[in-house]
Amino acid sequence: MDEYVSDDTGHRRQAEEWLAQDPDPETREELRGLLNDEAALAERFGAKLEFGTAGLRGELGAGPNRMNRVTVMRAAAGLATVLTSDEAAERFERPGNGGSVVIGYDARHKSDTFAEDSAAVLAGAGLTVHLMPRPLPTPVLAYAVRHLGADAGVMVTASHNPPRDNGYKVYWGDGAQIIPPLDSEISRAIDAVGRVDELPRGAEWNVLGDGIVEAYLRSLGRLPLGALRDVTVAYTPLHGVGGEVLRRAFEWSGFPVPDVVAEQDRPDPDFPTVAFPNPEEPGAMDLALALGKGHDLVIANDPDADRCAVAVGGRMLTGDEVGGLLAEHVLRHTGGADRLVVTTIVSSSLLGKIAAAHGVRYAESLTGFKWIMKAGTARDRLVYGYEEALGYCVGGDDGVPVRDKDGIGAALAVAALAAEAKAEGRTLTDLLDDQARRYGLHATAQLSVRVADLSLIADAMARLRATPPDRLGGRTVTEVDDLSAGLGGLPPTDGLRFRLSEGGRVVVRPSGTEPKLKCYLEVVEPVTASVAGARTRADTALAVLRSDLASILGL
Repeated sequence: MDEYVSDDTGHRRQAEEWLAQDPDPETREELRGLLNDEAALAERFGAKLEFGTAGLRGELGAGPNRMNRVTVMRAAAGLATVLTSDEAAERFERPGNGGSVVIGYDARHKSDTFAEDSAAVLAGAGLTVHLMPRPLPTPVLAYAVRHLGADAGVMVTASHNPPRDNGYKVYWGDGAQIIPPLDSEISRAIDAVGRVDELPRGAEWNVLGDGIVEAYLRSLGRLPLGALRDVTVAYTPLHGVGGEVLRRAFEWSGFPVPDVVAEQDRPDPDFPTVAFPNPEEPGAMDLALALGKGHDLVIANDPDADRCAVAVGGRMLTGDEVGGLLAEHVLRHTGGADRLVVTTIVSSSLLGKIAAAHGVRYAESLTGFKWIMKAGTARDRLVYGYEEALGYCVGGDDGVPVRDKDGIGAALAVAALAAEAKAEGRTLTDLLDDQARRYGLHATAQLSVRVADLSLIADAMARLRATPPDRLGGRTVTEVDDLSAGLGGLPPTDGLRFRLSEGGRVVVRPSGTEPKLKCYLEVVEPVTASVAGARTRADTALAVLRSDLASILGL
């Protein structure tokens, strides 16, 4: 297909060429209705979804700037080119068994179709293809890549995006998401793909049985779950694909099966009971919190079940709070000086103090589990990683079974931790207070600014670099780290980190997936008298810091 151009005639011509190769009657009908709407054509054909480290993600619809069957088949063909290239094999290690890909998919609109189209294109390129038997959680796919010895994996999901979105995530043979420069290699190969109706399509691939789910569940049995099982849990999969697998995981591990929010139990791509299918969004957890009254825990997965949200006593815990609790749980139940724990530069600094107290290795990474999995050295044994956005990777003495965030495994570990606390007449809230007394109260918050004009974000970052503030939230800025310089051995990224007196910090960076400038705030308050008093001081300090930063940004 010709390169995308921005003149009016080009848009109409591109739309007609797209129609000629599009196998989907729905998007063909949609596009025919737009042929005389230049504004709509320009929006769909004047740009395209870019393939990056997060793969593809966008709204469903016709054209290269939408998720559709043509876009997906082009992505699969580009991946096949890289997987079958001798030159690429020399530059990107593929620890698989010689030309195989495993494909998973969630229950969103078109996910099953996109998965089968990918299977056909990859098989047509001569690759052995394993297709998941039904819509399943992302961590099952991530586990399957290594379990089957595949060279790559594909997960069709848009995670917790709105109902009209879908996406395409790529894993390499190590079971982790791809990182640069492999994403650019695949992107260039996608750009070189011609008409999709001329691609060779295979008709045979291996549809996996339930054995792949059972293998995943067996792997969770190696997590540090202890022996106690007395815990009551209310749960919601938020209309996603986690419900069946989580219930089986609890049964296999000997925990009581959670009570599930009936209205949100079955997969539904329209997510009818929530405005936004993300447990961090206001209102998304209301039904689960109502069901959870009288339960020890409330747990939620996002729609593809790679994230895990937790509430105790009617209060939602932050990702950093759960992250600190799970870290100490894992370190209490594992051994060895080679243990490694990892978190990201935007998560709480608490994990570093926990690692030091337990005498284990600690590393920071860029945001995203694709970077968490690359942290440390060959001498390190990763037993735990987390990011503040409700993502956790829990391991045992033999390391982590899933090299990505895993909302099912995390839910089991949280249940085990709560059962241990309950046996002592305590709750997770009590454990948080223990940590505050031991390490200081680490309180975190975010400030996100959405813009219509992306240049505003670039201008704000340029201003902060040129004239960084001397004080933020009444605290002295003691150090400014420009993350675009690749500090501390990290790959360069567009971001700034301001270290504050009294142990606080602020990280400012553009979002990688949305038109937002994201600011991650942390303050550390010593506990001199009561933990409640320290929390009050921390809440006040975060509010002042947020207000001050908003004023400085001017957005």
